Amino acid sequence: MLKSYVAFDVETTGLNPEQNEIIEIGALKVRDGRVQERFMEFIRPTESIQPAITELTGITNQMVEQARRRQEVIPEFLDFCEDDILVGHNVVFDYSFMKMSALSEGMAFDKNGIDTLKIAQKVHKDMKSKSLGALCEYYHIENNAAHRAYHDALATAKLYQTLAHFFEETDPKLFQPAALNYKQKPVMHATEKQIGLLRKLMQNNGIKITWNPETITRSEASKLIDQILNGAKS
Repeated sequence: MLKSYVAFDVETTGLNPEQNEIIEIGALKVRDGRVQERFMEFIRPTESIQPAITELTGITNQMVEQARRRQEVIPEFLDFCEDDILVGHNVVFDYSFMKMSALSEGMAFDKNGIDTLKIAQKVHKDMKSKSLGALCEYYHIENNAAHRAYHDALATAKLYQTLAHFFEETDPKLFQPAALNYKQKPVMHATEKQIGLLRKLMQNNGIKITWNPETITRSEASKLIDQILNGAKS
């Protein structure tokens, strides 16, 4: 088990790192197995936060209106990370936003990381959902503010330690850090099954989300479905 690393999570205005923005960063720096430093900061986006994002994250335009811009926050976060391994749940999603934000500021962000989602997919093949919320519930990890960056980062760190405790000895390669890479993927349209499920979930949970069934991608639909399901549980 790594004794030193940075666990992090971001909240964003959407699902596309090349079009959407980070609105919150939450991270904790672990040294010798203990939390040494914390990073919690809103970022004021260039465009308004849509109601669907507020519905899912609880972050409002009022909460970020006095926040600093990306140009000030991203360099500080990169300094915070130092040369650490990154730990995250579906870490490439968060990394992709940080990578694009860093590039926009003319900065490099090349990291190695450990993905608790990939670990869970291997060791918990029979679990219907491997979302952070589902895994925290399974392992009785308390997360009183799901979908807020720092609290999700802290829950991810606890999940990583729990998974390593139970499974690292029998499958050590699964817990080795790997280079994080972000490459733009071909756009794949959402399936009819995803569109139908998304409509049903929105109706059942009274959620209004502006989306276009003609243009929504498979990954965007999957992310929205997962967020609605997790929000319904909390």
